[in-house]
Amino acid sequence: MVHIGYALSSEEHPANDLVAYARRAEEAGFEYAMISDHYHPWIDEQGESTFVWSVLGGIARETARLTVGTGVTCPTMRYHPAIIAQAAATVAEMMPGRFLLGVGTGEALNEHITGDHFPSHEVRAEMLEEAVDVIRQLWSGDLVRHYGEFFTVENARVYSRPDATPPIIVAAAGRRAADLAGRIGDGLINFTPDHEVVAEFRAAGGGDKPRFVQFNVCWAADETEARRTARETVPTVALQGEVTTLLPTPKHFEQATAAVTEDQIAEVVVCGPDPGRHLDGIRTCVEAGFDHVHVDQVGPDQEGFFRFYEREILPELR
Repeated sequence: MVHIGYALSSEEHPANDLVAYARRAEEAGFEYAMISDHYHPWIDEQGESTFVWSVLGGIARETARLTVGTGVTCPTMRYHPAIIAQAAATVAEMMPGRFLLGVGTGEALNEHITGDHFPSHEVRAEMLEEAVDVIRQLWSGDLVRHYGEFFTVENARVYSRPDATPPIIVAAAGRRAADLAGRIGDGLINFTPDHEVVAEFRAAGGGDKPRFVQFNVCWAADETEARRTARETVPTVALQGEVTTLLPTPKHFEQATAAVTEDQIAEVVVCGPDPGRHLDGIRTCVEAGFDHVHVDQVGPDQEGFFRFYEREILPELR
């Protein structure tokens, strides 16, 4: 069974709009939503950078059925894992059975701001593994003393906790990260439909645990308009390799994407109003082994997107 979700972009939309879009996604029939957790937008054109843990409180009050997850939080540098353990427990208590904690190794764009060194992926993966262990210890309700390689927790206890702890979904963009996700995660999340990542996740212990992927679209009544909007708003999706992890400011991303063309964007973002192309994109994600697909509508016209998916897409998938 495939579950269709909606992506909430904290880099593109102000906080109150994100809450309203979550409510609208629930009304439209989306089953879940994943919300990004950034300190900076990718580029200045996006223009926003909401604090996700405040927004999640608003979403909890304005929705009744929608499952919501962070897509994703880095609980190792900008946040200490003890803080994320408390924050996630509170949100999970506010939306019982409807919250997922998505975690990853982070990007310099967001994590460098406190002045700490941004280490290699290998080190960040070790930090993430220890952080997930700390979070689970604190979710037990016990008094925790932890003296690890990267983190110290002194006599901490999370008092406000949900009846059932939320699953921890681990981000992986490559096979080594997928191995980590399979070992420590309750699920996998990726931002491209890479079947090798799914296979490694399953082989490393993930089995049939949930597998989430983001599917980028830019609906508009006119394909030319959609392509222009996508190029202006998310040129970074055309970047490949480690560059998206290592660049520290939106200005650097603007420089890196200066030569990106609309054609390059259209290769990774489905642009325009053709239902067949949207459905084919979702099927590609499913064929790669993902059973949760959250759709990221690029640009300001979220209501047009909702109407299109209500009418043309979601009924076909049901």
